[in-house]
Order: sequence, then C-alpha cells, then structure tokens
Amino acid sequence: MSDFAPGPTGTDEVLFAVDGSLGRILLNRPRAINSLTRDMVVAVRAQLLAWAQDDAVDVVSIEGAGERGFCAGGDVRAVREAHLAGTSGGVDFWADEYVLDAQIAEYPKPVVALMDGVVMGGGLGISMFAAARWTTERSRVAMPETIIGFFPDVAATYLLSRAPGETGTHVAMTGTTFTGADAVYLGLADAVVDHTLLPHLVQAIAGGGPVEPVPAGAGTSEDSALAAARGWIDECYAGDDPAAILRRLRAHDHPDARAAAEEISQRSPLSVAVTLEALRRAEHAGSVREVLETDTLVARGLLVRGDFDEGVRALLVDKDRQPRWGHDSLENVSRAEVLAVFSG
Repeated sequence: MSDFAPGPTGTDEVLFAVDGSLGRILLNRPRAINSLTRDMVVAVRAQLLAWAQDDAVDVVSIEGAGERGFCAGGDVRAVREAHLAGTSGGVDFWADEYVLDAQIAEYPKPVVALMDGVVMGGGLGISMFAAARWTTERSRVAMPETIIGFFPDVAATYLLSRAPGETGTHVAMTGTTFTGADAVYLGLADAVVDHTLLPHLVQAIAGGGPVEPVPAGAGTSEDSALAAARGWIDECYAGDDPAAILRRLRAHDHPDARAAAEEISQRSPLSVAVTLEALRRAEHAGSVREVLETDTLVARGLLVRGDFDEGVRALLVDKDRQPRWGHDSLENVSRAEVLAVFSG
C-alpha cells in the first residue's frame, strides 16, 4: 500500500495515495470530524483533475480519518468569521465546494464514498453523488442546516426531493439525524456495510476488483425507520405551505409528528420556509449542476439576512443554543421574503 501524503497544494488537511489501481482521498481533520476547509476542497479538486488523466488510476475512494466520522460538513464557523470580517471568504468557500460536488457527480471514473460514522452537510455533498456510497451500522447522517439559519445545500435537495413520499421533506425541514439504512431509503446511499469490512472492500478494488454499489452481504433499507413512518410523514408534509405543514404536525396523533413540530419550531423560520421552496424547485431540476446553481443564489441570499451568523453563533461559537431569529414564527415569513432569497 502506498503511504498517504499531501497533494500538490501542500495542505495536510487532506491526504492522497495510489494503491494499485485505486486513487485514495483521506480527509484528515479527525478532531473536527473532517469538516471541510477551503484548502481541503481546492486540494481535492486538483487531485481529481490529475487522476482523471492518469491511466493508472481506475477508481477513486473518499475516506475520513479517525473513528468519529467521514465528514461533519463544511467549516461554517470559518464562513461566519469571513462574513463578519467583511471578506468574500465564505461565499468563495461555497463556490469552490459546489464545483467539487459537481466534479464528483460528473467524474469520468467511479468514485467510492466510505460514509462511516458522522456524515453531515458538505460530507453528503462529496459522497451522495458517488458511484458507490457505503454507509455502516455506525453512520449518523443529516442535513442539519436549518438549525444554523441555512438550508440543505450541496444539491442535497436534488435527491431529497426525489425520496419516497415526503421523507426527504421531513429530514430537510427538521434537520434530524438518521441512520445508514434511512440514507439508503432516501436515495443518499446504496448500502449498509459492516464498518470492519470497509478496509477489505477497499483493498479488493485496489486489486482490480469491481466497484459494487451493494457489496455481497451488505444491507440496504430494510431497517429504515423513515420507511416505517411514511404514514404520518406523507400526510403532514404535503404541499408548499410551511406554516400549514407545521400546524398539521402539531395537531397529529402520532408523537413523532409532534416531536418533528417541536424540532422545526426551534429552527430558523426563514430557513425552514426557504428549504421547502428549494425542495419543491429541485424536484423539477434536470441535473445536479442546475440545483447547485440555485444553491449558490440561496446561500448568498441567506448569508446577508442574519440568521446564518446568529445560528452559527448560538450552536458553535457561544454554544448557548438560544438563537434570536429574524422571525418569531413560520407564519410571519412572507412569500415575498422567501422568493427574494432565491434572487441572490
């Protein structure tokens, strides 16, 4: 096996190796659950470009260092700091990240994503469009952005809008964490693999073996709790009115529906409303790249409206979990305000 080493950009936050016919990418910020920095994104983009032209590399894998998870998302604290400092660093990070997501979705060689442990936000952006997407029994997956005044970006709405029934709407609006089996059910992953088997599967591919989205003996969505909850989820999340969805959840007999209502009520009202609009638009999008173009506008639109800075402050900076959102309820978010976010 080749040793992992920094790529041509020099950062040690992501490392690379060629093992047989496999080009391996190792996200290397384990203390931050491999949260993506701009340096990491730029380095991975450069290496993928090089490997696309390298006949010795047939397949690419993306892995996370450490035991905690694959990737907890983008470094939103750095984005907030850049915005508060009046620089374009945050917007630049998203621009680079979305280019990388499209690059993976359109890559000319199979990409294998090892979605073990925590896989959230931008971690899904670099894995859910791979050719083989393997979660494990340890996977904890989410698009939790509404809790920080943001929305499910990285083209997550492209897949979530196509998930069975309204399950994608539920996980997007609440930001709730779900399992590997749920990720398969939603269409974000292909299989649930025992985490101890991942090294063996990687070595088999490095030795020239086939890339199998569902390896022999792997599970799929049999144990999905979301599949079992379709009744109340589909009933409550129908339609385009976020306030009406919240009212139905609050009034429903099922305790999980009322729990979802409580989750949504703690999120940024503007972000929740924007998320529903993004989902409904993405359902009609023709490509991942088209959704990423919309995400670029929405990210900029939300960044200048205050809830993102406040949400990151409350959750990750001061950690008081007491955000002061710009709206006190979903009912007070106007349709005009939502549409304005989509204009950038």
